[in-house]
Amino acid sequence: MGARRRAADLLFSAFCVLSVILAFLFLALFLFSLLRDAWGWLDWQFLTSFPSRSPERAGVKAALGGTLWLALLLLPLSVPLGVAAAVYLEEYARGSRWDRLVYLNIANLSGVPSIIYGMLGLTFFVRGLGLGRVILSGALILSLLVLPLIILSSREALRAVPNELRLAGLALGATRWQVIRSIVLPAALPGILTGVILAFSRALGETAPLIMVGALTFVAFLPLSPFDPFTALPVQIFNWASRPQEEFLHLAAAGSIVLLGIVGVLNAVASFLRARYHLGGR
Repeated sequence: MGARRRAADLLFSAFCVLSVILAFLFLALFLFSLLRDAWGWLDWQFLTSFPSRSPERAGVKAALGGTLWLALLLLPLSVPLGVAAAVYLEEYARGSRWDRLVYLNIANLSGVPSIIYGMLGLTFFVRGLGLGRVILSGALILSLLVLPLIILSSREALRAVPNELRLAGLALGATRWQVIRSIVLPAALPGILTGVILAFSRALGETAPLIMVGALTFVAFLPLSPFDPFTALPVQIFNWASRPQEEFLHLAAAGSIVLLGIVGVLNAVASFLRARYHLGGR
C-alpha cells in the first residue's frame, strides 16, 4: 500500500509539473507569435500617432488616451464601493441569511459574460440616463463589471486577518469601526490592493462592453473630459484585427503588445505593493 501511494504521489507530481511546462510553453509560443507579427511596427511613431486608413501612419494615441481616462474613472467609481461592501458583508453581516443571499448573487454576477454588462450599460446608462456614448458610460459599465471581483477579493483579504486581532482591539475598549479602520483594513490592505489591480487588468482588456456602449473604432483626437466620445486599446485592436489587409494584422499585434505591457505593469505594481506591505507589517 505504501509503494502504491508513493507511486500515485509521484505520478500526480509529474502531471502537475507537465501541466506547468505546457502552460508556459503555450504562453511563450503566443508571445513569440505576437512579437514576430509586431516586429517593425511597434515604435515611437506607433505610440504617438492617431488611427489612420494608411497602416504606415496608424497608431494608438487616441486609444491610449481613452484607456487612461477609463482607468482614472474606474478608481473612484468601483474601489470605495467594492471595499465598503466587502467590509459590511464580512465584518457586520457575516453568517446571516442576508449575507448568504448577497454573497450568492455577487458570486453569480462575477461569472456573467461581459456582453451582458454591455447591454445593461447601453440600456441604462447610454439611453436610460441619457449620458450618451461617452467615456463616463464606458467607465460606469466597467465598474459594474469589476465590482463583484473587487468585493470577493476584498472579502477574502479581510477574512484572512486573524480574529484574535479583532478581539484584542475590542478588549482594549475600541469600537468595532475603530478596530476595522485601525487594525483589520491595514492588515488586509495587501490582498485588497492585489485584487483591485487584477480587477483593473481585466477591465482594461474588455472589448464587448465598450463596443455595446458606443466606443468608436476610429477616433482622431484625444478625449479631454468624461463626456467626450472615445475609443480604447481593446476596441482599436479588434478593429484592426477585423480588417482583411495583412498590414492591419501587424498593427493589431503591436497594439496587443502595448496592452499586455500595461497589464504586466499593473500586475508588477500589485506584486510590489503586496510585498512592501507584507514586509512593513512585519
